[in-house]
Amino acid sequence: MAVDTNRFREFFGSFPTAVAIVTALDERNEPRGFTCNALTAVSAEPPLLSVCVDRRSQTLPALAHSGAFVVHVLAEGAQEASELFAGKSERKFAGRGWKPSSVAQGAPVLADIALAYAECSVVQRVEAGDHWIYIARVDGAAVFPRRPLLYHQRHYRVWSPAGQLTTLAR
Repeated sequence: MAVDTNRFREFFGSFPTAVAIVTALDERNEPRGFTCNALTAVSAEPPLLSVCVDRRSQTLPALAHSGAFVVHVLAEGAQEASELFAGKSERKFAGRGWKPSSVAQGAPVLADIALAYAECSVVQRVEAGDHWIYIARVDGAAVFPRRPLLYHQRHYRVWSPAGQLTTLAR
């Protein structure tokens, strides 16, 4: 018998994960995005990664339409953006500077809050429970000398140079 939802969440909350924002353009060329911690490397040759997208995500139609997206691994200081993109607001990009990706169908690039970002082209979609798994080729990437934002036991944390986690106030 499968574990219940609370135990499942407790299990995945027991270890720190990177926090990411995935962005894409919808059919009206409007920016869409959501917070994601289900991000993983799939292959180095060719460079592939995967993201898991809830079926109820307002960004899902944009991903399906554009076939491209940008994954932003968030840096220290991006907690507010993470919380905003985790919600259902239609104004996630209001007042937020972004530039269109030149290789991911114009998907928004949020370089100012990223530790790193990858510009991706979808190669496969897999239905899995209440999510879709998007497997994508990394066509462009950037990495910045910043500290990563992490999520652990329902709190945001930052990896310090000494290797210790620092809990951030809500």
